[in-house]
Amino acid sequence: MRALTITDSEEMILVLQDEIRRSDQSRYDHRLHGVLLVAQGMSARQVAGYLGDSARAVQYWVKRLNEEGLSGLTESEGRGRPSRLSESQLSELGRVLRASPRRAGIAANLWDGKTLRHWLKEHWQVELSVRQCQRIFRQLGFRQRKPRPMLAHADPLA
Repeated sequence: MRALTITDSEEMILVLQDEIRRSDQSRYDHRLHGVLLVAQGMSARQVAGYLGDSARAVQYWVKRLNEEGLSGLTESEGRGRPSRLSESQLSELGRVLRASPRRAGIAANLWDGKTLRHWLKEHWQVELSVRQCQRIFRQLGFRQRKPRPMLAHADPLA
């Protein structure tokens, strides 16, 4: 049997992980799969490797399952790190991102994780990773746009 491949798998992994994090139900299902694999004899490290989570997160899921049953795998208030950006900042950021980076004082043509990271640090003294900035784009409903490559011998006037 021929091995299956997914086109642009690195980008697709990030998209799939974002989709899993998108809703409470999908995160619950993800945790169920994790503890099922542990119940079938896999280690937390192995499960983490397969699912793209940390081994510590898998250990927390198992601990909560043992202490609280299935309800320990559901979302509840106070779990997870609080956002570093307030709702008003996210709203303002949405307006900033709808304009070009040049209007925001950045010498770039398109917004990407690096330019957003730089803007957040300069304007609000908030330091986020490039990956977290990419998640913010998706959270605000933006899709990634990649600049088209310029051919080496193309006529610049054309």
